[in-house]
Parts: sequence; structure tokens; C-alpha cells
Amino acid sequence: MISLDERSGYEGYRVEAENLVEFATALRDEFGYDFLSSATGVDYLPDEKMEVVYHIYKSTGGRALVFKVQVPRANPVVPSLVSIFPGADFQEREAWDLFGIRFEGHPNHKRILMWDGFAGHPMRKDWKEAYYEADAKPFDTRWPGGDVSRSEDKMVFNKNVAYPQDFTPENWTPEGETALYSGMQNIATDEDLQTEHVVVNLGPQHPSTHGVFRMVATLDGETIVKLEPVMGYLHRNHEKIGERNTYLMNIPFTDRLDYLSSMSNNFGYVLAVEKLLGDTTHIPDRAKYIRVIMAEFTRISNHLMAIGALLNDLGAYFTPMLYALKERELILDIFEAVSGSRMMCNYYRFGGVARDLPPGTHEMMRGLAFERLPRQIDELDRYLTENEIIRARCEGVGVLTPEEAIAYSAVGPVLRASGVPYDVRRADPYSVYDRFDFDVAVRYHGDVYDRYLVRLDEIRQSIRILQQALNSIPECDNCLGKPRYSMRVPAGEAYGRVEGPKGELGFYVVADGGPNPWRYHVRAPSFINLTALSKMCEGDKIADAIIVLGSIDIVLGETDR
Repeated sequence: MISLDERSGYEGYRVEAENLVEFATALRDEFGYDFLSSATGVDYLPDEKMEVVYHIYKSTGGRALVFKVQVPRANPVVPSLVSIFPGADFQEREAWDLFGIRFEGHPNHKRILMWDGFAGHPMRKDWKEAYYEADAKPFDTRWPGGDVSRSEDKMVFNKNVAYPQDFTPENWTPEGETALYSGMQNIATDEDLQTEHVVVNLGPQHPSTHGVFRMVATLDGETIVKLEPVMGYLHRNHEKIGERNTYLMNIPFTDRLDYLSSMSNNFGYVLAVEKLLGDTTHIPDRAKYIRVIMAEFTRISNHLMAIGALLNDLGAYFTPMLYALKERELILDIFEAVSGSRMMCNYYRFGGVARDLPPGTHEMMRGLAFERLPRQIDELDRYLTENEIIRARCEGVGVLTPEEAIAYSAVGPVLRASGVPYDVRRADPYSVYDRFDFDVAVRYHGDVYDRYLVRLDEIRQSIRILQQALNSIPECDNCLGKPRYSMRVPAGEAYGRVEGPKGELGFYVVADGGPNPWRYHVRAPSFINLTALSKMCEGDKIADAIIVLGSIDIVLGETDR
């Protein structure tokens, strides 16, 4: 029924599909593993197997327990774990959408990232997209002959686009839309009252939905009785591209996920690959400190943007946003000084960082961490926190209890505002975070207001970490070591995770010994936190849905990938 995963470089347990639900229930109820972090599909084409990999934790802290289910590739059917861990909802739909793994018993089994009429499952190893050239980079047209050309230029448009059999755009009826709307109307009503529910679309192209995101809400008057997030408008199969890149090529690629937090994205990915490299990777202390400093500046920068955007969603328009952006710009100055770029920083490397701090940067960072930021954050706090309109709009709205937050796999400020003091930097420390004194920010009402307060608290804690790191960073020249640009990654699997500004950001990487990852998966907090959006909105007013979404702090580049 259960066996150790004895493949070289792998860890955890292998469970038979028919025992999966019983095994997961026992882990939660008898062993305290109540937090399902990640569910990942993997296509082992040479073995004709599909695998689902689960990373599960105790919400009180500690390392992951990993278990896996393998099923035949020809008929991949796995029992759904949504009834045990509601946070598996979107992740199982993603594995179905991209790999074709069917989850028996899933309450809403349909595509989530691809459009309704899409044929096939694009993360399968034998799936070929339009303009397909090769399974892995560098492509022959670009290397080694140097005869550069665009493969698209050699194709006639539509030549290799495959439509489903008997499909014509004119006669196509979007079944997914029909299913979506029928599900939204299946709500019990009081028979004594002759009322009608109204289904309203919010988005996708609207500033209040943060770009390209859609909420389908069923309303009773102005009250939300059901809401379903609809995403995928920005999906570009980031993970498929990542599996064709070399390991190094993926570092700048991670910048594009959450473009407000590119340093944190770099951090999570290099940690995963360094785990695969094992003891062969030595990271000098100075590089470790620089990584932490950049990650904490990223957290402050992200939270300033999140607070400014939330106030924008509340209707305060530009003044609070400009207060927040002013400080964020100064942090971006530092990113530009060290990496040459303000947003897509591409600064971390396997074994360290790309280059040392340029002259004068240390003083700039000290000026921000010790002088300006503490003063400006206090001013922002005075300006916003006791504002009666903010309190009236945010308190008691979008409530998520601690039990619900854990069950829905919520992370970051969303989880901690619900009273769960779980922070990866403390629960499962990485890099040099165990050397710093800081508190895990936590609030207990689980509403929009507490999510705002947690972000404000976390900015202050990040400043504490920055002050300690800047005081204790090893001062030496040429002690960063030699960052690795080309290496052979041994076969195996690794999951690297960091406490990103939006919560646990994880990268699951499978190596087969070749120059490209066999599997490259992103555990995106923006994506998984949305699983709880409907629960947070039900019972609130339609106008509240906008600020509930704002309080989650999503970036669609990461949500859709």
C-alpha cells in the first residue's frame, strides 16, 4: 500500500491510488499534517506513467512530508483530495488541464488555465504547440552555427495548429461557460419569497480585477451568495517553456512571474536547484546576507504596492498610492544599482549572486533601513490605519477563519491575518534567517483590515531584519565565490520554498541528468490563495468583492503563469 520512494535522488513515499484518500486522511487526523502546500503533476513519458506529487506540512512548523501517486499514462485517474484538503481544488484542476490527470470525485472538474475549446493537455511531454521546434533549448536554429532565424518566419500561419475533430469556430458552443453559469444558478432559495438571483461578471479587463481576471458572482440583491474566480487570460505555459530552458535560463524567467517580487522569485528557484546540486554548491556568507537583504527589500516594496493598490480599490484613488510608490521607487533604485534593472532583476545565481554590491550601495541601504523607511512607514500608518472610512469598509469584510485558512492552503499575509503564525522563515528556516531576531506578524480577525495590518507589521519586521543584516554582513572583497553559470545537475527531485511577500513560493524541479529540467513547477501563492476567494466573499456585498480581492494581493503573471 505504501512504500518508500527509492529512486536515486528522490524522497518521500509512494502510495497506491486506491489508498490515497485513506492515507491523506490519516496524515491529517492522526499525524497532524493539516496543511497541503502543493500538488504537482509530472509526466514520466519513458515509463508510460503519470505522477502526482504532494507536499504536506504541519501548520505548527517543520519539514515537508512528500508522497506520490503513480497511475498509467493511458488512463490517469487519481482520487480527489478536495474533500480532505479544499486547497487541492485549483491544483487538481490545473493538473487535469495541463496533464490530463483526472481526479475522481472532484466537485468542479474542468479546465482552469486553458480556454474551454482547447484540445489536448499542453504539459504532456509529447504535446507539440504551434511553431514547435525542439524539446529543449538551445534550438538548432540558434546554436551552434550562429545562423539565427525565427522559426515562426518559416511557418505558414495555422499550418500546425490542430483543432479538435469537427470543430469550426462558427459552430462552437463554449461548454465550459455553460457549465460555469449553470453551477452559479444552482443555489437553494426560500420558497416563500419570490426572488431571482442575478449572475454578474466582474472583469476580466477591468482595473478592479487587477488586469486580466474575472469573477462570476451570483447575487441576491447586492449580497454575494456564490462567486467563482475565472483565470487563464494571461496563461503562456510558463512551466513548459521552463522545461525547455536550461537551468540558468530559468533565473531571469522567474522574474516574469510576480514582476513586483523578482528577487524573491530568483531566491526560491536557486534554492531548489542548489538542493539538487547538493554539497557541491558552496555559498559564501556574504552572498547569503545579500540574498536576504534583497528579499526583505522586495517584501517591503511589494507590501507598499499592495497597500497602495488596496486603497485604490477602496476608492481613495491616487494619494495613498503615491505615498507608497514614493518609497518603493527608492528601493527600486537599490535594485537597479546592484542588478542593472528595476523590476526584472535577474540577480541571484546558483552558488551566490551575480555580482557584489557596487560602491555606495551599502550606504544607500543603511539610509533607507535606519532612517527613512521607519519614519515614512510610521507616517503611512498614522495617515491610514485609523481612518474611519478604511475601518468601516474593511473590518469584518472577507473573513477567513484560521481553520478555513489552513484548509484552503492559504499562505502569507492571508494566512497570518487569520491568526495562524506560520511563516516559512521560522517554520522551516532557509539561508541565514535563523541568525536574525524578528517576530512573525499575526492578527486574529481574518478580515480585510487585518490583512492590511499584517502587511504593515511585516514591513516593520523586514526593517528589523535589514538593520541586523546590514550591521553584520561580512565585509570583504572578492569573497562571493564563483557563481555557477553552467553545471550538470544530478538526477533527482527537489522542492525549494521561500516566504515570498505573498506567501509560500515554491519551485518543484525534477532533473534527469540532462541540461534542462525534466519538470519545472511553480507553487504560486497568487494562484492558490484564490482558492479561498469564494469563501471570503460569500455573504458580503458586491462592492466588497473588489477589496477582498485587493486584500489577497495577486499578480496575474504569477496566477496564470
